[in-house]
Amino acid sequence: MKIGIIGAGHIGKTLVQRLSAAGHDVKVANSRGPDTIEADVLASGGRGVSAAEAVVDVDVVILSIPLNRIPGIAPLIANVPSETVVIDTSNYYPQRDGKIDAIEAGQVESLWVAEQLGRPIVKAWNSIGADSFAKKGKPAGTPDRIALPVAADRETDRKVGMTLVEDTGLDAFDAGTLAESWRQQPGTPCYCTDITREEMPAALAAADAARSPKRRDLSVAAMSERFGAGENPDAEYGVRLTRALFM
Repeated sequence: MKIGIIGAGHIGKTLVQRLSAAGHDVKVANSRGPDTIEADVLASGGRGVSAAEAVVDVDVVILSIPLNRIPGIAPLIANVPSETVVIDTSNYYPQRDGKIDAIEAGQVESLWVAEQLGRPIVKAWNSIGADSFAKKGKPAGTPDRIALPVAADRETDRKVGMTLVEDTGLDAFDAGTLAESWRQQPGTPCYCTDITREEMPAALAAADAARSPKRRDLSVAAMSERFGAGENPDAEYGVRLTRALFM
């Protein structure tokens, strides 16, 4: 597939590396210009381009940017054909994004994103830590392969999202519609806990909409105390913490 990725941060860079290594034609843009994209990000064949170029003549656009930047990217996405699959990897963290009234009032994060963009989206790759994503991908059929939920309203979008998740070394799990994607938001049992496909149904069913924001905030506080604000934990510590708080 032809894929344009906007964002070359912790998740975005691994997406570029894995998807280009899997044989996809990948373009990537960041906020500072293509010349600032590090060589290792492009080592598997990805190409650095401008944001405007990243969304032209592609089958899939992947947004790997902080949630509070979604409204700013909306004019660019408005020019993308309706049949193009748009995948969002973001999560709401009010400590970083500022408080968003609609989400604070209970709107599902993915539905807020779809509303800002004015089009259907897929929610995927939002429920894995950056270090786990970079280091723990495994071949299909591996018994302990990490699974990720994929939510979408259009069946064609969901199929594409699940195929690409599989191509990044993870098992894709059909998590239903965007309205149900709150079950894969921060603070829920499947969020950054590195569970398998077999464990996913029970984790999604056990999600608690009222308690997950509190659990999310507890994890932020614990990680900030240990690593400092804005830093990412290593996979082992992060998974131990999220399992203790969310499961």
